[in-house]
Amino acid sequence: MTRNIDITIPDMTGKLAVVTGASDGIGSVIATRLAGAGAEVIMPVRNLAKGEKAAEQIRGLHPGAQVTTRVLDLSSLHSVTAFTDQLVDEGRPINVLINNAGVMTPPTHQVTKDGFELQLGTNHLGHFLLTQGLLPLLQRGKARVTHQTSIAARGGTINWDDINWEHSYDVMKAYSQSKIAVGLFARELQERSQAGGWGITSNLSHPGVSPTNLLAAQPGLGRQTETGGRRMIRVLSRVGVVGTVPSAALPALLAATGPDSQGGQFYGPKGIGNVGGPPAQQQLWAPLRSMDDARRIWEVSERLVGVKFPA
Repeated sequence: MTRNIDITIPDMTGKLAVVTGASDGIGSVIATRLAGAGAEVIMPVRNLAKGEKAAEQIRGLHPGAQVTTRVLDLSSLHSVTAFTDQLVDEGRPINVLINNAGVMTPPTHQVTKDGFELQLGTNHLGHFLLTQGLLPLLQRGKARVTHQTSIAARGGTINWDDINWEHSYDVMKAYSQSKIAVGLFARELQERSQAGGWGITSNLSHPGVSPTNLLAAQPGLGRQTETGGRRMIRVLSRVGVVGTVPSAALPALLAATGPDSQGGQFYGPKGIGNVGGPPAQQQLWAPLRSMDDARRIWEVSERLVGVKFPA
């Protein structure tokens, strides 16, 4: 049963971790476990009140935990830059960055504040710019950067000719594209770090399937009620067919903190269909294997956000 699955998190005392999407769901579990292991955790969130409530819950579970919230809207390049500039000004080396936040299947075609298709802009481009902006601190902290993809990236492709889906919009294909982009970015970041001596490691995780809030009612996205899929997932989680929210957080935690976890590796649940079960290293899915695609998404992303990583 997935509810009995767990891993040991090593002592993180003195480490600084940044976890996006930590105000609820998988991200909240990740932040809680890192704080419980002694890490100082920064939770950049869009809704500061919701984020502070989650931080208070962590402090309640782990008295003395060092947990702070900051404002970050990944769908706004201006917000991402403001956040990264703030942290760079503070100068504290970052040891762990978990790019976990995301949005899934809004009911209509929506765009970010900068005009990007919402899922691509939030799930990938926001995290791309975030990682770029934090790079000096990640280098100083010899950081491990873990990128959260999705089982939706097991199939699909990048719509290179219409990456913002301005024509013939397919919400699920666009979601899959955004998560493939996340995976390809993770791989190219590892390649460039090795080649350039950046001193950081980049790996990849996916949570399988669990009853998170991705498919819950989200009026801000135009979804007034939870989807039928989420109701089904909740039932399957109860009987142990798919994961729980705590078990779904474990692949990212293993990728980010495991003593044997390395750059370029991919972690996810090892149960049937990879939808639940204990976390383990896995083979890359076909859409994530091409390094030509990885280099291409990197270059396209630099052009879209208007910022380049160092050579």
